[in-house]
Amino acid sequence: MRALRLPRADGRIEEFTPAAAAPFAPRPGPPRSRVCFAAAHVVADPLAAGDPDGPARLDWEATLAYRRHLWAHGFSVAEAMDTAQRGMGLDWPATQELIRRSVAEARAAGGGIAAGAGTDHLAAGASLDAVIEAYEEQCAFVEATGAQVILMASRALAIAAREPGDYARVYGRVLSQLERPAILHWLGPMFDPALAGYWNPGSPADLDAAGDTMLAVIAANAAKIDGVKVSLLDHQREIALRRRLPDGVRLYTGDDFDYPELIWGDAQGFSHALLGIFDAIAPAAAAALQALDAGDRAAYDELLAPTVPLSRHIFAAPTYHYKTGIVFLAYLNGHQDHFRMVGGKESARSITHLAELLVLADRARLLRDPELAVARAALVLELAGVAQ
Repeated sequence: MRALRLPRADGRIEEFTPAAAAPFAPRPGPPRSRVCFAAAHVVADPLAAGDPDGPARLDWEATLAYRRHLWAHGFSVAEAMDTAQRGMGLDWPATQELIRRSVAEARAAGGGIAAGAGTDHLAAGASLDAVIEAYEEQCAFVEATGAQVILMASRALAIAAREPGDYARVYGRVLSQLERPAILHWLGPMFDPALAGYWNPGSPADLDAAGDTMLAVIAANAAKIDGVKVSLLDHQREIALRRRLPDGVRLYTGDDFDYPELIWGDAQGFSHALLGIFDAIAPAAAAALQALDAGDRAAYDELLAPTVPLSRHIFAAPTYHYKTGIVFLAYLNGHQDHFRMVGGKESARSITHLAELLVLADRARLLRDPELAVARAALVLELAGVAQ
């Protein structure tokens, strides 16, 4: 196998040859002891006309094939979330088509699916009533397809809300109309700076007060809530919130830094999972979840520990550009034929960042065909001016 010349953060060029191919095979079904969603990325159509600011155009077959890959490893799919570039290029018409197609594919594959409902089709300056109506419209669409609703955090609500009671009013009204319990999502500002101060207008830094507001909303609407995804990259805060949830309401970890500890849990409980990193590490994560089902902590840790440096690198600040790393690894592994993204976001990470991602993916044994990964990485490196 040829060696690659990789640019490193200190300016050196270093030779690199990956190790053996990933050893993981698809698992026979979903994990028994946890509910686990993988938030799935989308594959752009690289030949679509238009410019990066225009409507999103997707490669539907490659996009749906990736969902089949996730289902084959036992994960449910969290569709049309921020991992799918929701709010970063994926507009509402494309989102609707994505949800329709993915739900149909889920039925054919026998896979689980939930989909994001938000307010991202609203114009700027929307009122609270307009936010409610927008949520209602998207929730009705998602439920009409047969998918479970993931009630996404709303940029429009973050702007319009003036007090915690505004969140209680909006969420109470929207949740009361749902046909089945939804998953709430608290997305922190590291993932979307426009959501700073969510749940607690006027004091963005007071996450304790924000958590109190969210928990009050959950307590008041518990029968309509399956769980809440917490994406704050703060495992101690997540554990504290988990211990305060009403009985029957799940905590779905969205912590792409400390997920092994949170999913395994402690004597007082554990987190389920709805993770963007599961898109990238699905084979290793599925094997680890089998070990969890068997109560084998040593095997669980051995499988997931090498994925943590990779995940922390992919989700490094600015965290909202993590999708670039997710798509790059899918390209290296042959799940798509190109390294292009909706909105041109393939340019959001440096070539040194992508080179380190390749090294860390290899250490985590996540390159399913190392020779293919080397050939594809070489093209990206050459394009960036790193001769091979």
